[in-house]
Amino acid sequence: MSNILIIKHGSLGDIVQISGVIRDIREANIDKKIFILTTLPYVEVLGRCPYIDGVLIDKRLPRWNILYLLKLRKKIKSFNFSCIFDLQNSSRTSFYKKFLFNKIKWSNTATTLNPGEKKSDFDKEPVLERFKLQLEKSNIITKHCLKPNFSWASENVDQILNKFLGKKFILLFPFSSSKLTHKRWPHYNALIEIVRKQYPNLEIVIAPGPQELEIAKKINATIITNNQKPLSIPELAGLIKKSIFVIGNDTGPSHMAAHLGVNGLVLFGHHTTPKKVSIETNNFKAFVFNNLNEVKASEVFLLVKSRIDELSIN
Repeated sequence: MSNILIIKHGSLGDIVQISGVIRDIREANIDKKIFILTTLPYVEVLGRCPYIDGVLIDKRLPRWNILYLLKLRKKIKSFNFSCIFDLQNSSRTSFYKKFLFNKIKWSNTATTLNPGEKKSDFDKEPVLERFKLQLEKSNIITKHCLKPNFSWASENVDQILNKFLGKKFILLFPFSSSKLTHKRWPHYNALIEIVRKQYPNLEIVIAPGPQELEIAKKINATIITNNQKPLSIPELAGLIKKSIFVIGNDTGPSHMAAHLGVNGLVLFGHHTTPKKVSIETNNFKAFVFNNLNEVKASEVFLLVKSRIDELSIN
């Protein structure tokens, strides 16, 4: 039996977005086993995915590490893959296609482009639309790729929450990668003060990642951890689903919230557009500002007040 390989190294938001893509590939290949090649941080969560039969780890060592590349090629060859869906579409995976797996049928941006179309123009389109075209080029019916559903990733977190909370809560994601600080809106504490005055019956919660534990102490909110350690991705998904509303920056957890079906709002600066990263849904809305630093907490509160009013009384 031939198998299928999907490549997606990360990031978190990208892993969330391919939920529907993976499901479409599965439904088009029910007679085959499907594996995904990813990086260590996403092994646990992808191991829960019902559309995947196995997870392979790519350490992404330097390309001059010939020994590693040979071992990777040998491992991939042992699975008898008939097709590789490259959902990473990076320079690294292009290198893999050319030098490691050139005898296997390959689906990526290059195989999706129409004659005369440039990759730079194609990459300006919304990410989920690009995946849809990529699958269609491989004759796969696309029922789910435009509406990712990440619910399969969530874990029950009642035991964790019971240690911290006894009422409904709003979940904030005030952080971002240390390399992408321009994505951060700096006035969460001011927003928290307004929300607490308006809704004393609601708790305000944050769930910092491994690099955010110290900076989280500067946010005036309940910090949710599991035995003083950051929540795993499945635990974080479970926490998001328990919240009545999410407010965050353009980060992986906000993408999780969008595709877990919860109500929420994400704040964008000038770095990209919500349309391009395909984050908006019926329940999860994005607002774009020229300068995040100048956006007042009162402005953000007005954007969410009517929705929180409705949700907090149900």
